[in-house]
Amino acid sequence: MGAKFEVALRFKGQDIDMPKRATANSAGYDLYVAEDTTIKPLLNVNWAVNEIINKFNQGEIPALDLDETASNIKAYDMRPTLVSTGVKCKLDPGTYLEVSVRSSTPLKYLLLLANGVGIIDADYYGNPDNDGEIFLQLINLGPNPVILRKGDRIGQGIIKPYLTTEDDAAEGDRKGGFGSTSSN
Repeated sequence: MGAKFEVALRFKGQDIDMPKRATANSAGYDLYVAEDTTIKPLLNVNWAVNEIINKFNQGEIPALDLDETASNIKAYDMRPTLVSTGVKCKLDPGTYLEVSVRSSTPLKYLLLLANGVGIIDADYYGNPDNDGEIFLQLINLGPNPVILRKGDRIGQGIIKPYLTTEDDAAEGDRKGGFGSTSSN
């Protein structure tokens, strides 16, 4: 069969930069920004973080469980910025696409992938929520907002095989898009 990158439905008919390797020995396929996107600095949310820490330290609020934490993150708009690549990737069974920022991205721009590394499962392709469109979750550690322009190389994807345990019995089906295999 073989893996294949395709334009996501949301970008059909548009000029989207398709992932490609820069050299014959490159492991990663460069991923490009599909639409202009501004990444606000993490410093913008420091007031919210300080407010929460102060309330916790003064005993005004308890430690939060995952649901309460997610609610706070959403309420204070502290989520990473989703940056679309405009593409999806059809993968063979037993493989996944590992997504990360390009190695120079943190050094040059102070942009990090919020989840460290993204894992795109084969069953993410074509899902009903977002067609399997590949996004990077970016956070900006710098002092200024950063504008990513359509066509900027910002990430890379490496297609990798994986193994399962001998007693693995996973039978579930993906029900949606981004992060949908988790109950949280």
